Amino acid sequence: MDVKDYIRTIPDYPKPGILFRDVTTLLSDARGFRKAVDALVQLHVGDAIDLVAGIEARGFILGGAVAHQLGKGFVPVRKKGKLPWETISQEYELEYGTDKVEIHKDAVFDGARVLLVDDLIATGGTAEAAVKLIGRAGGNVLGASFVIELPDLGGRSRLEAYDIEVLSLCSFEGD
Repeated sequence: MDVKDYIRTIPDYPKPGILFRDVTTLLSDARGFRKAVDALVQLHVGDAIDLVAGIEARGFILGGAVAHQLGKGFVPVRKKGKLPWETISQEYELEYGTDKVEIHKDAVFDGARVLLVDDLIATGGTAEAAVKLIGRAGGNVLGASFVIELPDLGGRSRLEAYDIEVLSLCSFEGD
């Protein structure tokens, strides 16, 4: 089976006309989960990275597993107000309003080469905020890897504008 075969599509969620790509079915299947993590790891074996950063919440699961397999440290990129120590934050635009992501101010050391991991890239707004945040902390995001890409929403080009290599395991057109 292809990784894509493990992903459930939920129509009209969170609103009518949206086809939600649910990665929890991939995560709950031992073979699918291992296949996805192994594939994400294989994309970066031998890359000169120091840290893996994962975006809340499914990026924690995938990024943590990738960091473990690569023998690297892990940086959680969290929603505002979820981290217990001093943080730095980055605001980003939502469809209606703004939100913020945060990391601990000492999570990324100066010059750190970082791999960003999440389950899905759509418009790229959250991933771009994470890239800016890691950059402000002194790190450099060299690559961004996702299980799912929705190419019609343009997220890839937002990250490539920062000279970041963007990789995904599968894509769903038209979403």
